[in-house]
Amino acid sequence: MLSQIIAVTGVNIRSIRERAGSSAVAVIGIAGVVVVFVSVLSIAEGFRAAMTKAGDPERILVMRSGSDTEMTSGFSGEDARLIMDTAGILKGPNGPVASAELFVVVSHPKAATGTDANVPLRGVSPRVLDVRPEVRIVEGRMFESGRNEIIVGRAASRQFANLSVGSSVRWGENSWQVVGIFDANGSVAESELWCDARVLQPAYRRGNSYQSVYARLESVDSFQAVKDAMTADPRLRVTVLREQDYYAGQSRVLQTVIRTVGFIIAGLMGIGAIFGAVNTMYSAVASRTREIATLRALGFQSLPVVISVLVEAVILSLIGGLIGSLAAYLAFDGYQTATMNWQSFSQVAFAFAVTPALLIQGLTYAAIMGLFGGLLPAIRAARLPVVTALRQL
Repeated sequence: MLSQIIAVTGVNIRSIRERAGSSAVAVIGIAGVVVVFVSVLSIAEGFRAAMTKAGDPERILVMRSGSDTEMTSGFSGEDARLIMDTAGILKGPNGPVASAELFVVVSHPKAATGTDANVPLRGVSPRVLDVRPEVRIVEGRMFESGRNEIIVGRAASRQFANLSVGSSVRWGENSWQVVGIFDANGSVAESELWCDARVLQPAYRRGNSYQSVYARLESVDSFQAVKDAMTADPRLRVTVLREQDYYAGQSRVLQTVIRTVGFIIAGLMGIGAIFGAVNTMYSAVASRTREIATLRALGFQSLPVVISVLVEAVILSLIGGLIGSLAAYLAFDGYQTATMNWQSFSQVAFAFAVTPALLIQGLTYAAIMGLFGGLLPAIRAARLPVVTALRQL
């Protein structure tokens, strides 16, 4: 049986070049589906990567109890002080390694279209670079405390207009001077603008209030002890999260939407590609009617014929999948864009990420389309009456 399968499959594969036209139709159709499938899912993957890169297991986020985002949180300056003084928070020479922060959304035009977008403006404390050691200034300098100065994430500087070093913008009741550009390893922080929280508070009439506190732990294992201490303190009503858990939750909604849309689009296109593969393989079976009849007359069984047709269909599909995956990688990997984070109602700049896992998914989807496309022609070839076929010899 195995030798029959190898022999018939070899004949089929060697004859593909004789049907180059019809084979190319199936290959191109499947390649198109894989391009769309991989490129759409790379949006979700890029967004997820931007959000999860912000997560540090030694960094926590503290918000008001019941809040699921910083936008809905809020507490007083005294509460922020109590949070930062909690045992288990890392202490440095200048006090707790923590940053009480204020998060607002400002309207600012996109660089490409000029249309207004919601850009996150974050007020931070002077210790912010100690809390987030991955952040580094790559152009200009850090803002000075007490001044109307901002630093801009690298991704935000590319996506939004007039945010280069030296430019001036106006939000709230203040004019702001851009004095630096910072890099955060491609995380969501690069979509933000940072300024001194003490300056941002009066600009938006927030008084002595904050929305969150980011703090570094003494160790990864101290998270539960810190959480228990804060939640047990009767003076505080807070929610304590690992930063990586918070951002993973922030990305979940948009990832689900994009992946759902991507699978629906790819599924609809895949149906068309399957019909193309069916037509191609029916044509292949029809052109080899005499070959199949001869093999059957010589004693070859039906199963090797079925498997040979399916193998040919899968090979053509995998060729299409490879072409589509390569095209998606070259065209979209690293492509910079921005989209709305529906949980914070602000823009998040990120890069499409065509990962090895997505490429494998694309090839797997191509193989599945090939199997479905070759199934009916394979059954027809196996059921072909030997006597009827031999009359064509």
